[in-house]
Amino acid sequence: MTSETVTVRIPTILRNLTGGAAEVSAEGGTLREVIDKLEAAHPGIRARVLDDGGKIRRFVNVYVGDEDVRFAQGLETPTPAGTQVSIIPAVAGGA
Repeated sequence: MTSETVTVRIPTILRNLTGGAAEVSAEGGTLREVIDKLEAAHPGIRARVLDDGGKIRRFVNVYVGDEDVRFAQGLETPTPAGTQVSIIPAVAGGA
């Protein structure tokens, strides 16, 4: 599969791993490949996004474009060139 460059939005809580960058670029044809490239460039990100079983952590939401990957193909969700991937930690609580 060819590599596709995507933009990944990094939440504030993980920006210490990206040198403070709110957005970084990564390549990959699937979300799994993008996360692998992120880990190579910014060690520690994978452990904050994926659990020990290699699944997306329960309290982390990941979107490819506007689609929640939990309702798409999970880590196998395609990431076409130019797509924005968003990593969003779930916020607990309420008013």
